[in-house]
Amino acid sequence: MKKIFLLFLLFLTVSCQVTETIHLNTDGSGSIEVDNLREENSYMLLARENYSKENVFKDSTYVFEDFINKHHETFSRTPVADQNVFLKYCKVKVHIKASSYDKEFRTTIIQNFEKPEAIVDLYKTQEYVDDIKNNYALSAEEHYYKVSYNYNGNYFNRNVKIIDTMLQKKQSDEIVKLKEKYKGYKLVQKYVLDYHFPQKIQSVSNRLAQISNDKKSLKLEFLLSDCLQNPSITNLEVILESERMD
Repeated sequence: MKKIFLLFLLFLTVSCQVTETIHLNTDGSGSIEVDNLREENSYMLLARENYSKENVFKDSTYVFEDFINKHHETFSRTPVADQNVFLKYCKVKVHIKASSYDKEFRTTIIQNFEKPEAIVDLYKTQEYVDDIKNNYALSAEEHYYKVSYNYNGNYFNRNVKIIDTMLQKKQSDEIVKLKEKYKGYKLVQKYVLDYHFPQKIQSVSNRLAQISNDKKSLKLEFLLSDCLQNPSITNLEVILESERMD
């Protein structure tokens, strides 16, 4: 089941747009939103005749802890280490809309945080929900990278750490095959970082970042397939100007 799910995700990598938005306050609190939108023109090219045969409608919102409460009996018997990981996701909110009528397939995952270090790896949210529903162990998960964040007032860091090089190579090889298969298609597959800060930006580690006119926000765009092949390319360091004391 997991392998089928991963192949489906790889198929979507060449036909969707992912935007990670962070709003950061002076005290380090803020919000993060990951929005995954299926790009309809691209998906139509890939799905071909099956595109018009879709008959789906789903519009639901849930909070992660809803599933912990619903499956409390089995959850209480999972290893404590696994429980501690899941509990960090308690307040994460997910909205899913899948409509073949509106031609909108979007998943939005949101977390409010007191400090960036408390941000969980939102890209794993739905898999972890699946684990709780089916009583799967975290040891069965196949992840090859971990995302974390840090902020100390004048310095913001987004860090991606590769935790399984063999699995990364496996996934990269699959994406290379997809790129070769669909190289003649004009597909949209964007991955965008959209970050908003309480102070002006002094410098950014990635020279391709586009800084706003007021210098308090930036956007950085990648090819989604490139990010999945080498997630480390999304590492980012931002130096903010010191606040002036009048």
